[in-house]
Amino acid sequence: MSDLQSIDENILLWVQENLRSEKLTPAIKTLTRLGDYGLLWIVFSLALMINKKTRKTGTMSLLSICLCFLINNMILKNVVDRDRPYDVLEELKILIDRQPDSSFPSGHAANSLASAIVFYKMFEKKTGIGILIAGFVMALSRVYVGVHYLSDVLVGIGVGIFSGLSVCKFAKKKK
Repeated sequence: MSDLQSIDENILLWVQENLRSEKLTPAIKTLTRLGDYGLLWIVFSLALMINKKTRKTGTMSLLSICLCFLINNMILKNVVDRDRPYDVLEELKILIDRQPDSSFPSGHAANSLASAIVFYKMFEKKTGIGILIAGFVMALSRVYVGVHYLSDVLVGIGVGIFSGLSVCKFAKKKK
């Protein structure tokens, strides 16, 4: 585990020193804030529920977010209880406020990919791919702003993909 921790720390510091820029940072900070508490994805899902034609997609997205919450927040975060990177690395400068929960896995990543997977499966391919890319960028923004290790984000992405695909599979069986 110490090897993984060392790799995670080196990646974060490399991102801080080599990828952060004055021009990019405001956009990334805005994007990452839109994912707070899954808010962007929840609002988008609720909006889809207004129209009868898209109601199923909105419902599936919300269910996938709920499944992520169960797996991430109720189980994994409590079992692993990983410190946030800024609590470990003195030289790391975070770009947003300190977060109230533990680091592993990333809830932003999980929620983003859970909804994005549902939208990818339910929308036209071009729209679905765009949303999927946005989900990945939002997930990776957490490393950029310094509040998650890359492994937190990758596992969050995995939880999100699992949740989104599980809900899609369940919904397909219920047709």
